[in-house]
Amino acid sequence: MSDDEDDAQEMAQMRAAAKARQRSDAELGIPMPVSLESLRERQQRLQESAMQANQYFEGDQGRVIDGPAVDTVKQNDQSLEEEDDEDEEEDNDNENLPEAQSGVGVIDDSEVHEGLRTHFPLSFGKQESKQTPLEAIHSKTKRSEAPINKLDKQYPTSKTKVQGLGSIQFTSGETAVVGPLRPQLGSNDEAEEIIGPPRPQTDEASSEEDDDIDDEEGEDVYRIPLNNEIRLKGHTKVVSAIAVDPTGSRVLTGGYDYVVRMYDFQGMDSRLRSFRQVEPSEGHQIRALSWSPTADQFLAVTGSAQAKIYDRDGFTLGEFVKGDMYIRDLKNTKGHISGLTGGHWHPKDRETALTSSEDGSLRIWDVTNFKTQKQVIKPKLARPGRVSVTACAWGLDGKCVAGGLANGSVQVWNVKPGWGSRPDIFLEKAHEAGDDVTGLCFSADGHTLLSRSTDSTLKVWDLRQTRSPLKAFRDLPNSYAQTTVSFSPDERLILTGTSTEKEGNAGGLLVFFDKERLELVCRVGVSANHSVVCSVWHPRLNQILATTGDKKEGTTHVLYDPAISERGALVCVARAPRKKSDQDFQAKPVVHNPHALPLFRDEPSRKRAREKARTDPKKSKRPDLPVTGPGFGGRVGTTKGSLLTQYLMREGGMIKETWMDEDPREAILKHAEAAANDPFYIAPAYAETQPETIFQESDEEEKET
Repeated sequence: MSDDEDDAQEMAQMRAAAKARQRSDAELGIPMPVSLESLRERQQRLQESAMQANQYFEGDQGRVIDGPAVDTVKQNDQSLEEEDDEDEEEDNDNENLPEAQSGVGVIDDSEVHEGLRTHFPLSFGKQESKQTPLEAIHSKTKRSEAPINKLDKQYPTSKTKVQGLGSIQFTSGETAVVGPLRPQLGSNDEAEEIIGPPRPQTDEASSEEDDDIDDEEGEDVYRIPLNNEIRLKGHTKVVSAIAVDPTGSRVLTGGYDYVVRMYDFQGMDSRLRSFRQVEPSEGHQIRALSWSPTADQFLAVTGSAQAKIYDRDGFTLGEFVKGDMYIRDLKNTKGHISGLTGGHWHPKDRETALTSSEDGSLRIWDVTNFKTQKQVIKPKLARPGRVSVTACAWGLDGKCVAGGLANGSVQVWNVKPGWGSRPDIFLEKAHEAGDDVTGLCFSADGHTLLSRSTDSTLKVWDLRQTRSPLKAFRDLPNSYAQTTVSFSPDERLILTGTSTEKEGNAGGLLVFFDKERLELVCRVGVSANHSVVCSVWHPRLNQILATTGDKKEGTTHVLYDPAISERGALVCVARAPRKKSDQDFQAKPVVHNPHALPLFRDEPSRKRAREKARTDPKKSKRPDLPVTGPGFGGRVGTTKGSLLTQYLMREGGMIKETWMDEDPREAILKHAEAAANDPFYIAPAYAETQPETIFQESDEEEKET
């Protein structure tokens, strides 16, 4: 017998056993299994009810639509019927078998759950994380036009049109929408498809396009990021220094409150809090901050004579040495002897830094060894003495150094082997005499130099022709010695800040000038009450950072545009702070103070108790004072310098006191004769050596003589 015959025989035996079991169940009254047809009807009803519920909550109430799920079920049913017909042809005795147990024809769980989910509350199951759209986030940081218009009453907003300052449309998806929005299907505004060449334009349309082309040709596209703004707070006084690392991830701000605050855009959330603050020199203002080219260290310059170096996380690495103030020649001192005014790291060499001081010198330091300096620069002066160097700057290639003095002069030195203190370029009257030069900046080619001063001017110099400046921009109030001037990343614009005026109503402004045409582009209001001190336009972030403040508050304004800016403020604004969970547990710190225990507790001050006890005669045990007047409290007073008893005895003649009226000298001398005749104790021992006693005569005897 072959294997096929064995399998067929075994299958026949199994079917016969199943039939016998079904007959026995029917005789005992056990209900038969549900048929395949009834299961199909039941599944179809469930599917229809689920589809109806889904359509109801979507808006089509009670209307059943044959969707893809129903079609798949019908196809499955047809395939099941064909398979069942084939099985019936093979074996007619298999009609009453529970074919539904094989799992064929069951509706997909996902199809049923999708419809049943609408019947459960929204809190059932895992909830999807809600994400705030970008347009809602950036709408909160959008700059308001009210303060700008208020400031523009005195200063015009712009002379040339600046592109990129209009409203921006955001897209919540990953891909940006380019061009106009697509028309909705079925709308009345749907345009018909144009077949053939376009229609000829009218004269009006062509003239309008020509005007637009002319306007675009006359415009200057500067792409200034001014649409949105965030504020980094924390300082209690004006922010006088700012530095952004080359990557644009960390920002340093320092102010007159002696503190340097560190901000990290990548780790900061929408609360905009600093992650660390350091105080380089206690009681000294922050004058300048500068990152190294590799952004692993930064230089902190304060009002003290010693600058400090910190690592990227704000830990102290070293401090430059201080010079001897009693040495007159500054070249022979090891360091600065007066307060620092500025400092910058070398743009390319991470081991070199530059500082300027009130002692009238500039010094180039070796950062690897804090006790040595590479070069001492003494500016050229008309008269011997010391004039404070108020500003310093490196060239972008590090081949030249510039210094601005308190007498208004600007001097430039070329860094070369064997160079000395004699300046290569000397601008003697760059600014008004007696006004400090607050900021210097070189262009990339090294031919243009910008200088900012407290005489309310900004001057542009061509270092190849230094007889006169290329342009002098005036009416720019400057009240702080740290006010900076800088270029835009493409060096098409010059930007600087202005200070508030006591008499005028104008607040702190950011002023932009065109470098090529040397004319005003626009004035942007930053703060209505505070002065703008430092301003930086970061090239990688394409964001402008401006520091403001006064004697009570200091703020750093970050101006950006979501359409053209990258990272920086865009990262931290969109990051919501972490919500506290019920599972978070934070133990409250327990402070163990030994003096709080009864054993170590100090006794309270008993000074007042002791003073009160002194006034109490019983506690102080003070003896009674003699009564000088009439008696009181049961005590007998005195009369004529004696007690009452003595007074009565004296008046009665019982006491006769003559000692009060007797001369003490005479009372003693009346015993002299008896002592001489009958010496006793001491007198016999000195009888032989004792000289003759001579008594002074009384005053009465002298008067008689």
